[in-house]
Parts: sequence; C-alpha cells; structure tokens
Amino acid sequence: MGFPCEDVVVIREAEAAGEPAEITVSCPDKTGLGCDLCRVILFFGLSIVRGDVSTDGKWCYIVFWVVGRRGSSIRWGLLKKRLLGVCPAVTAASGLYAFYHRQQEMLAMEQQPQVFLLKFCCFDRMGLLHDVTQVLCELELTIRRVKVSTTPDGRVMDLFFITDARELLHTKWRKDETCDQLRTALGESMMNCDIEPASAEIAAYLQASPFLPPPITEEMFILELPEELHSNSSNFSTKNLSVTVDNSLSRGHTLIQIICPDHKGILYDIMRTLKDYSIQISYGRFYSTQNGSCEVDLFVIQMDGKKIFDLNKQMSLCSRLRMELLRPLRVAVVSRGPDTELLVTNPVELSGKGRPLVFYDITLALKMLNIRIFLGGDRLHESKDWGLKLCLKAEIGRHVIGGREWEVYRILLNDDFDSAASKDKIVDSVTKMLMGWE
Repeated sequence: MGFPCEDVVVIREAEAAGEPAEITVSCPDKTGLGCDLCRVILFFGLSIVRGDVSTDGKWCYIVFWVVGRRGSSIRWGLLKKRLLGVCPAVTAASGLYAFYHRQQEMLAMEQQPQVFLLKFCCFDRMGLLHDVTQVLCELELTIRRVKVSTTPDGRVMDLFFITDARELLHTKWRKDETCDQLRTALGESMMNCDIEPASAEIAAYLQASPFLPPPITEEMFILELPEELHSNSSNFSTKNLSVTVDNSLSRGHTLIQIICPDHKGILYDIMRTLKDYSIQISYGRFYSTQNGSCEVDLFVIQMDGKKIFDLNKQMSLCSRLRMELLRPLRVAVVSRGPDTELLVTNPVELSGKGRPLVFYDITLALKMLNIRIFLGGDRLHESKDWGLKLCLKAEIGRHVIGGREWEVYRILLNDDFDSAASKDKIVDSVTKMLMGWE
C-alpha cells in the first residue's frame, strides 16, 4: 500500500493579498532534501519568508511560508508536482514504512536528463532574449547553455541547450508546443525553429572547461571574503552578517546561528552549502523580518551522526557560509577589446545543478534598463549550424576554477549602452534583480 501523495506535500494558498502561502512537506529524509525543495521553490519565483524543519534522520517534517513577486501568478498544482518529484518515495509494508531514497539518489545520479538543442532564427529587437527566456521558463525547459549570435543584416541565431523537467521533449507535440509558444511571443519576426536531441559531440561540449575566456579573471571566483567587504557600507558589507557555531547548547547537535541581510534564494544558498559539506539538519528555524534581515538557527550533525568538533572544519564552514550569503552571485561589466561585456558568475552545486532563473533575471534587468544586446560587428566567425558569418553576443558556459564548478553568463552589450545606463548602474540593477532587491 503506497503512502498518499496528497499527504506528502500540502499547499495552503494565501487567504488574502500580501499574506504568505504555506507549504508543508512530510516524507522520508535524505541528505540535501532541504536544498532540493528550496531550489524548486526558487524556480517558481517564490521567496521563503519563514521556515521550520525537523527530522529524526528517517522522517522529516518541513513547513515553508512563501510569497511571490507582486502581480505574479503561481501554478500551485505544478509546484506541488515538482516538490513531490524531489521527495523520496515511501510505501507501507506490514505496518512499517520502507524507505527507498538511497536507491533513488543513486538512480538519479546515473540517469541525467537528456539534453536537446533548440535552434531558431528571428529578427532582433529590444528585450528579445528575455522574452525567449521567459517562454522557456514557463514551459519548464531548463537552459543548460546558450549561444546567441547576430548576422550583419540584423538576424539573430539562437542555440539553446535545454533539458525538459517534464521529460517529454522527445515527443512531436511537445516540440510543436515549444515552437508555437516561441512564435506567439516573437510574432512574425521568427523565421524557423527546430528541436533535436543533442549529439554526443554536443554533450561533451557542455562539460565544464578549466579555461577562462580572456575578459574573465579568477578574482571573480574567490571563495574567501575580500578585505574591502569587511568595512564598506554597501549591500555586501559584513557589518550586519554573523555566522557562529556553538557546541554547548545541545548534547547531540552543533548549533549554527546566522543573522544576515535578506536576499532572494537565501535559504537555498544556506541549504546547498550544507549539502556540499554533507551536513544534516535535525532541526531548523528560519525567519525573515520586515526590516530586511534574516535569523536562522540550525541544529546539525555530520554524516557520521556526530557534532562538528573539528575547529578547521568549523572555520571553513563559517567562512563559506559568509561568502555564499554575501556574494552568491558575482556581477561585473568588463572591457573586451573595443566592446563591453556583462559577466555574471555563480557556483554550481556538487550535484551539478545550477541556480534557477539567473539568465531570466539578467535579461529582465537589461530589458528594464532599455539596453540592447550587441547587434553585430567586425568580429565575425563561421557558423557550422547556419552557414553564415555570426557575431557572438550572449553565452552561458561552465568552468572549473579552484576545484569548484561555476556557471558563467556573458552578454555583449550594444555600443550605445552608456546612453541608457553607466557601467555602475548596470552592475547595480542586475545585482538587485538577482538578489531580489528590485
């Protein structure tokens, strides 16, 4: 007899505008479950304003209070389905629950989602890249990598390497649905659209590279806090950040206490860091205050069931948490010869999963600033896919720096970008959009 799915994830929508919705999860525990749940919630554009987590190591009970963006519409039924998808399965046999999550984790690691190549051509216009990204997000198509190029006559050649959360992109109707949605969004400017499974050669191309493109320096990937962050008064100042470890308040658990400024996905950043360190949460409480700060109390143990006594591990964990809370994403505008490029980087989970909606927020911020992506230029290269001369204007890639895998977003800005906003204004606007401070 199976455990009723309705009881695993329960969502109670807000009764009035401005009030949070309540998400309750009750299921077998697994390492990193909190991280996986927070990633799904972040993907749906929701922010967690309060949370309670408790587990005995076998079964966990989690409650999140969440709010969406103003004016946004949340597909609650689909959210529930996606949350169920990351919860370990459970069945009842002889009155006892049998847990299969370890076998499921191994199976999930072996079966990576199939990658597809979306190719389409259209005429360029303001906000084009964001409109395409929005369509793909609404269709639950995850962007793994992007190459967007332009021709001298103003046509845009888009190559999106994507995976399908619904695992249906191999079917004709799902491909047709995707192309039809793109045509609806782009109108008559769209000339063609094609979706095909990525070849082995393309799959190899998606692997993280140890080499950085010329305009990027390793300073963007430093995991230690730069000295200037300790004293300045910017949003990234450590003045209002505190991460402490205490072994005196519990006989069986280490207490991690965090006080910090709030940002979009903050609980996801904490959970993925603990997941990377193989730290298990036995009890946790999270609360976001109205003045923009967060308070977090986490009673944790290591994989061996013991407290964190090693002082070096304590210091390493606290340092990493401080960095992830202050700089979960890095944003810069740099020169690339005569051109100007927007760069955004963020660390990838050890599981290989990236941060949701980063490209969506970048393109939305640029659209709101009325900044066009580069239209063309003299630095052209031959395209094997299209048989045309193209100029690369946007790219998502992965690179391994300092033993960590990073996602790197590169967008070539149009020559007249400074008429709409200065470099500092672009960095500030993109950062605020990514961090939820807009």
